[in-house]
Amino acid sequence: MKMPKTEKDWKEKLSLEQYKVMREKGTEIPFTGKLLKNKEKGNYICAACNSILFSSDTKFDSGTGWPSFTEANMKNIELLEDNSHLMHRTEVRCKKCKAHLGHVFDDGPSDNGKRYCINSCSLEFKKSKK
Repeated sequence: MKMPKTEKDWKEKLSLEQYKVMREKGTEIPFTGKLLKNKEKGNYICAACNSILFSSDTKFDSGTGWPSFTEANMKNIELLEDNSHLMHRTEVRCKKCKAHLGHVFDDGPSDNGKRYCINSCSLEFKKSKK
């Protein structure tokens, strides 16, 4: 098994904002993310390790200021209890690199009722080939 990267390695790989969000469980400023209004077809991948996390087919405009999805690629994410900031939430993390991505809520528009609220800076986008 490969040893995880050191925090020094992460600081070299990630931007300051990405490091704050993905390694220190921060939150980007709403309505500022580069992928918030992206409408192209493809996959959203982890900005740290390139794991496929979400499909554009499940993205929707939640009005919250962060990219939102109704479904996730459950092979590549993990959900953890988060009781920080005097709130009870469910954290969404990349299973491979343990990067913090955002949170999932039970107020989504689809049949499953899920809204994966994800920091745009924790994602990269890979456009589908036509």
